[in-house]
Amino acid sequence: MSGRARLTLCAWAATLLAASALLPLVDSVGWLLEAAVLLAIQSGVGAATRRVPLARTLTVLAQVLVTLVLLTLLFARQQSLGGLLPGPDTFRTFGELFRSGIEDVGRYAIPAPLSDGIRLMLVGGVLVIGLLVDTVAVTFRSAAPAGLPLLALYSVAAGISDGTADWFFFLLAAAGYLVLLLSESRERLSQWGRVFGGTPRTPGGESGPSAPVRTGRRIGAVSLGIALAVPLLPLPAIQDGLLDSARTGVGTGIGDGTAAAVNPLVALKDSLNVQKDRTVLVLRTNNPTLSDMYLRILSLDAFDGTTWTSSKRPEVAVPDELPTPTGLGADVRRAEITTRISAASWYAQGWLPMPYPPSAVTVKGNWRYEPETMTLVGHRGQTTGGASYEVKSLEVLPTAEQLAASPLAPEGLREEYTKVPESLPSVVARTARTITDGAVTDYAKAVKLQDYFAVDGGFQYNTEVKVGTGPNAIARFLEDKEGFCEHFSFAMAAMARTLGIPARVAVGFAPGSLQSDGSVSVGLKDAHAWPELYFQGVGWTRFEPTPTRGSAPSYTQPESSGSSTPDEPQASRSAGSAASDAPVASTSCSAQDKKLEGCAGALPADSARQDGGGGHWYETVGWILLGLAVVAVPLSPMLWRLRRRSVRLGSARHAPSAPGAAPPGGPEHAGAQHTDELDMTVLSPDGTGSRQAGAIATGQVLAAWRELTDTAWDYGIVPDDALTPRRAATRIVRLAHLEEPAAGSVHRVASAVEQVLYAPQPRAEPGLAGDVRVLRTALRARAGRTARLRALLAPRSAVRVVWGLGNRWAELRSDWAARWTDVVHRRRPSGEQSG
Repeated sequence: MSGRARLTLCAWAATLLAASALLPLVDSVGWLLEAAVLLAIQSGVGAATRRVPLARTLTVLAQVLVTLVLLTLLFARQQSLGGLLPGPDTFRTFGELFRSGIEDVGRYAIPAPLSDGIRLMLVGGVLVIGLLVDTVAVTFRSAAPAGLPLLALYSVAAGISDGTADWFFFLLAAAGYLVLLLSESRERLSQWGRVFGGTPRTPGGESGPSAPVRTGRRIGAVSLGIALAVPLLPLPAIQDGLLDSARTGVGTGIGDGTAAAVNPLVALKDSLNVQKDRTVLVLRTNNPTLSDMYLRILSLDAFDGTTWTSSKRPEVAVPDELPTPTGLGADVRRAEITTRISAASWYAQGWLPMPYPPSAVTVKGNWRYEPETMTLVGHRGQTTGGASYEVKSLEVLPTAEQLAASPLAPEGLREEYTKVPESLPSVVARTARTITDGAVTDYAKAVKLQDYFAVDGGFQYNTEVKVGTGPNAIARFLEDKEGFCEHFSFAMAAMARTLGIPARVAVGFAPGSLQSDGSVSVGLKDAHAWPELYFQGVGWTRFEPTPTRGSAPSYTQPESSGSSTPDEPQASRSAGSAASDAPVASTSCSAQDKKLEGCAGALPADSARQDGGGGHWYETVGWILLGLAVVAVPLSPMLWRLRRRSVRLGSARHAPSAPGAAPPGGPEHAGAQHTDELDMTVLSPDGTGSRQAGAIATGQVLAAWRELTDTAWDYGIVPDDALTPRRAATRIVRLAHLEEPAAGSVHRVASAVEQVLYAPQPRAEPGLAGDVRVLRTALRARAGRTARLRALLAPRSAVRVVWGLGNRWAELRSDWAARWTDVVHRRRPSGEQSG
């Protein structure tokens, strides 16, 4: 392996070792395999362009273009041009995914699920760092500064992680950087020769740069030891810095940047599609109607047409008794229930899940109360991990008549919670008006919206569909009629707002599974979202538009579509229950729908995708390789021709100016440069050294001559091997209409060929590479644009590759035929005669 190739491999390995520090941040390691494959392709493109060789800036540009193509195939194939090239929609998709990833980083606790946004940030970040490392260390041959991007990559991981095995990942990153430095030092020392070499270890062995390399290894080992030991010393610690704040994350509605385990925007799909359900909460309650035991985490009240978010509102100390919910009148029947909740130790949630509306909360820890949405928010890093708490809440039981008679909401509340951005497609409001046609009251309109999604509209519950982004997401959902709770709740809340009904979205958990000991188990797959609509005199009221999930509230039944409905279940069935494969009963699924098998199970039995979509990684790699082949195959003649020109002119450039003088790097190096060009050896009577120098000179001059004739061939002058060099040169000058100095350059190369072929002591003339370049410049100047493009992209002389392959195939067949004949003769008995 050459020194440059070894350095490329070390840069690739150093980047991956530094990137391994990001592994604890997410709950999947598949992204690192994707990054390794894509980084290998990126490095391979760099190695190929450097071998051509291209200019350094062109090498970096080629790697940037390939990186964009790789990311396009992986994350935005449908938005690309021709399924391969990035376009405006591609970069728009990248921007949306990046924003989504930023939100996920701020809202998830470690380890976070591998959403599309986080996946793009991880894989794309590693590719960018890898490109910087490869550019600095390999293209510009300066490995020391390449440590800066590696340090940046490790620092991001160390700043966000919780400190688990930081020393191990630091050791990996440092080891990769030191190997990169040693590889570069070894290559430089090998070019200097034996100046710093030690004595040979074996008789007759060649000395090399082993001593400095061994010294470098020792220095590296000592440096690593010091770097690992210093953090263990009792030194003053730095508190509340940038990395400290980054460690906790930033999330809307969380006091002092507390991270959250459930992302209210995109985590529902990841929770619903986990392979194995995990118990999040265990609760005991005196509520006789378990189907109404929804646990609310927070509400999303800000809608920008693309997504729903939670507004930042002031927080206060948790009062002993919480105030009566906004808008709840004294004439509405209610009952107080008590619920004791225990959270799993791994569930580090920044909001406290509670039944709504809470009237009193008993919980230990540093919590704050947000009055507008009646939620408890963790303060200064407080989470629910392992917490046990008691919540007293109200079971509000309004009647249909009370909701129908609800007066107009206060102007300020109505103005805030009916905002709809101009970017929302008009089909959303138009569909809402069509659905509620004939309904007089806001309550009747709300029930019609709920029944449209849950019963009448032909919607299917499916957690495998893409969440969708952009202002057209709701419109696409209304057209496709397939999604999960996030789609249904977001769509109903947006449509309610277009009708002037104050609406927001609640995120939390649907009722869990009743256990044999009387407790209720709530799992990850019970994660849920539902709309809350405001009715003056009742307050914020829950609706359930998602089919086969949870239960439709009893106060929505009198005004529903009239289809017969089953009795309310005592508890919804979590994915963790024994009968998780069966459909979940729901009041939103009519008896007629059940008869027609229109109600699918709420939790797919085989939902195993957790990687944020995009298909299997090997399918993506296959598409990437296919895309590279589509690009590389048409360009292969040009790349081969550029490489061949570089080798030939490099050989001619190092031609010795006097007999017996060897080129830099020794005879081995020169022979390696033009072995494909030299098909004869000139032996002079001056001994071995002269014969060797003569062979080198012959090969160098013939390489320049072959490049000259091939250059003329690329511009339409087919070579004639029957002519002598002098007559061939005259023919090229005549057909190309060359004038001085180009004509003189052609004749000088031809004279050099005759000299090495017929002189007693062959020697190469200096400056032949320059003469060939003069000819190429003259031919380009006289050719038209089409001829120049043809000579660059589809050079005629590239047919030599086909000829060479044909010759090698013939030689291989001849060699195998000779071997087979030899084997047959050896097996034939000694006395047997051929007939």
